[in-house]
Amino acid sequence: MANECFSEVIDGVDLTGKRTILTGTTSGIEVETARALAGAGVDVTLAVRNVEGGRRVAGEITAATGNPKVAAESLQLADRASVASFTDAWQGPLHILVNNAGIMALPELHRKPQGWELQFATDYLDHFNLALGLHEALAAASGACVVSLTSVGHLFSPVVFEDIHFERRLYEEWAAYGQSKTANALLAVGAAERWADDGITANAVMPGGIRTGLQRHQEGNMTPEIEAAFADFSWKTVEEGAATSVLAAASPLPEGATGRYFEDCNEAEVHSALDPSATSGVLPYALDAGNAEQLWDLATDMLRA
Repeated sequence: MANECFSEVIDGVDLTGKRTILTGTTSGIEVETARALAGAGVDVTLAVRNVEGGRRVAGEITAATGNPKVAAESLQLADRASVASFTDAWQGPLHILVNNAGIMALPELHRKPQGWELQFATDYLDHFNLALGLHEALAAASGACVVSLTSVGHLFSPVVFEDIHFERRLYEEWAAYGQSKTANALLAVGAAERWADDGITANAVMPGGIRTGLQRHQEGNMTPEIEAAFADFSWKTVEEGAATSVLAAASPLPEGATGRYFEDCNEAEVHSALDPSATSGVLPYALDAGNAEQLWDLATDMLRA
């Protein structure tokens, strides 16, 4: 299904002249997503921490697709000055923003200097800040889309507004990861609502489980409940994992869809309640407009502090 999806969603699609920014694009599904978009004629900017590695990837994508308009630019998402510099330097419309970068299940609690829990700050807040900085460019595109990478891990936790940063509750790495991925889904819901009048759509994408460096903290680090949930998990290839991102970013198939959650190249099933055995689908708290509004306001206040 996913292999068929990858070949079909962008087959025959010509996006020449469209412009995209992808974060974290030096390995994994991000590279495959960038390659697919470049193959459809998109001008691709890889926003990366490692510029040398990004330029190598850009060259490989150009060689594979024949598209010379693939470039790497420095972006330190965790550094607000770097984000401001990057967004201020962007000129003209932006048609596609794909928020890929992230970290997963850090076994110990880490905080940013502001006291923010690191997974929430990295996976969600840094991308929220980037999206805000690029809002005018997205609005100028008259039909832009934002793709926010989430995960089946969102099933592990809603956003715990009473204690997002584990100041009072015991830190648990999978709860922290789940909260950050729920937040990413809510970013799409919030942007879909707030930016609709600008012609911007936003959707959350669960790419599927892919064996990449993202899992480096998993070995021997899963609770029995998490191990049980992943016992029968179907791991995907990198190409399969990129398919749903490509669908949301470039395919005409979900045209008009916004504020939704996609997986396996389809809109996900909404579960009525948490199923401990579930390895797919989306829970209502990750699509709740009230949660999205509360999180948007909270994140805005955090960035102002």
